[in-house]
Amino acid sequence: MHQSPSRRASVLVAAVSSLSLLTAACGDGDGSAGGDTTANAKNAEASPNAPTRTGLTVGFLPKQVNTPYFSVADRGGERAVKSLGSTFREVGTDQGADASGQVSHIVDLTEQEVDAIAVSALDPDTLCDALKQAMDEGIKVVTYDSDTKPECRYAFVSPASAEDIAVRQLELLGEQTGYQGDIAILSAARTATNQNAWISSIKKELEDPRYKDMRLVDVVYGDDEAQESYRKTEELLREHGDLKGIISPTTNGIKAAAKYLSQSSHKGEVKLTGLGAPNDMRPYIEDGTVEAFLLWDPAKLGELAGHAAVALASGQITGREGQMFLAGGMGWFKLGENGVITLGDPTVFDAGNIDDYDF
Repeated sequence: MHQSPSRRASVLVAAVSSLSLLTAACGDGDGSAGGDTTANAKNAEASPNAPTRTGLTVGFLPKQVNTPYFSVADRGGERAVKSLGSTFREVGTDQGADASGQVSHIVDLTEQEVDAIAVSALDPDTLCDALKQAMDEGIKVVTYDSDTKPECRYAFVSPASAEDIAVRQLELLGEQTGYQGDIAILSAARTATNQNAWISSIKKELEDPRYKDMRLVDVVYGDDEAQESYRKTEELLREHGDLKGIISPTTNGIKAAAKYLSQSSHKGEVKLTGLGAPNDMRPYIEDGTVEAFLLWDPAKLGELAGHAAVALASGQITGREGQMFLAGGMGWFKLGENGVITLGDPTVFDAGNIDDYDF
């Protein structure tokens, strides 16, 4: 959306004053996220009763366009943004681990003077400078699905807590393997914030006594690409002859791993779980390759990100802990520590309920 010079100037003035509180609220005293002028933005007051501004432009930047997961998520974002009388603009790359491409799109959206950017970050460090520049230009930044550093955005829309997601995946695999044997993780990109948080939580949870007979022997990365994830699954099974189970916390990864297992002698012997989309995984539930997996509704995640972006751009919230905003029919949501907004608990899908879902 084009802004007149006078409106642009007023936005920049407002940005300097309101962003001055950002870093302190993030617990970062070095003046990052734009220096001292952005030190305390999250302490600025906002009003949940402030009217929602219409005519805004919100750019959505997923990790990768034209994938089932992000197509559904971004359609949810589009639905929310349009319902609030604003314009939705999706940009992105079809490459699985292209953080530099995300930076280019952030720069483009900044130059186009959008009002808000919602991004699923491929790398918590690489994107920060570009996001800080967008914030300095008065653009409200929200992350969804995968976070960047707190000082590089105002809010993060999280599917659920990293610990809850990790623990539930490990529990599912433990139940399927009898809590015994060697296991491995097939992840996405090495730099993906959410993947690394889940892997860290899985490793920590493995210290619990109930997992004393389970051993994590390898973590591999398929870069969220079907062919590479398929190859990494084959590699895991070739290099670890006693492997009993695989966790793949990525929808592209678990689908590729299931495809490999379904065509191999390991079908039914090596257990597979993780995060998957019901429509992708239905054939592998039906043929017995996979017993159960989990995921949240990506459409709701994108919808919540859209509402959060407009709430930020409308001045209803600033990203400060404890603030609340209304996300349409989804209800009220509260910002937690460091501006985290949690969607809710994930759903476990198995043969008994998978046909109840279509995404």
